[in-house]
Amino acid sequence: MNHEATLQTICKSLTPARVFAPRKGTALSTKDWLLLRADHAFARDAVFESIDLERDFRSERIDQMGLFEVSSKANNRHEYLLKPDLGRQLNPPDRNRIQQQCPFQPQLQIILADGLSPAALKYQGPPLLDSLWELARNQGWTLGRPFLVHQARVGILNEIGNLVEPEIAILLVGERPGLTTANSLSAYLAYKPNLGQDDANRNLISNIHGNGVGIKDASVRIMALAQSMRSAKTGGITIKETLTLGKAPSD
Repeated sequence: MNHEATLQTICKSLTPARVFAPRKGTALSTKDWLLLRADHAFARDAVFESIDLERDFRSERIDQMGLFEVSSKANNRHEYLLKPDLGRQLNPPDRNRIQQQCPFQPQLQIILADGLSPAALKYQGPPLLDSLWELARNQGWTLGRPFLVHQARVGILNEIGNLVEPEIAILLVGERPGLTTANSLSAYLAYKPNLGQDDANRNLISNIHGNGVGIKDASVRIMALAQSMRSAKTGGITIKETLTLGKAPSD
């Protein structure tokens, strides 16, 4: 038995990463080099993808949920990438719009954000939003009006928390694209988010995409975490996942 070949087969079946890539001398083979360049191009394209609310989330969903869109202080994609702090702050006129259009102090507020991969939100966002919406309603949560923030970073949760004061906020945001997937979405959860919070106060479900965490499992895990945070009246590093995948939490 060729143990090295068996080990390579097992490793390759467990990860999409480029493990045991064949080489010609010190260089990758031409085939693997071209695949690497293609994946790099996909990752760059994902960063500069754009989200169109009407096109990507459809009018039926927009009407049903009352979806609307706002923006951070970053005026364009280049400014967003070069000045991360602007992506954590809302455009001043949009602060007023959120206060006017969103119910105050909902139990659950869902926010959509393009993040570093608008492509991820484009492909994973609509079905995940649908699944979360249905689960939350079935579990008796009072829901805020969801909205999309263009050119947003995770820290924008804090300012939104100050405006709307939700008990639990969920931010669905595109992850930084990599060479194995460019369309991966993350869900950040915060308990009563405010301007004093940082990453230690948040919980995260990441790698939501076709070859990672599926939409159904992601939505169940997200809502289970939300319920744990609500019960404990806190969030972040003290809250751990206890859910067995594939099983919905009991009420």
